[in-house]
Amino acid sequence: MKKVSQTDNDELREEYKLSDFPDGFVRGRYTDRIRESSNVVVLKPGVAEAFPNDEAVNSALQSLIELAQRATRPKKRSTGRAKE
Repeated sequence: MKKVSQTDNDELREEYKLSDFPDGFVRGRYTDRIRESSNVVVLKPGVAEAFPNDEAVNSALQSLIELAQRATRPKKRSTGRAKE
């Protein structure tokens, strides 16, 4: 009986040689790309203890944004003339 040739090259080898990777290995090569495309935020432990879940964090931040917008909106200035 003939030995079945393996045509599926989708499996990992048991051992690799450095020559299999001509560009070499660079630790953290894609970290900048991942950071840019990720929307994960890591909170400091003290901040994380203050909020029970992500909804609470989002609600607090949304409230802070609304408060900041109300506080910084320009007020209508008087033209100095009396209304008729």
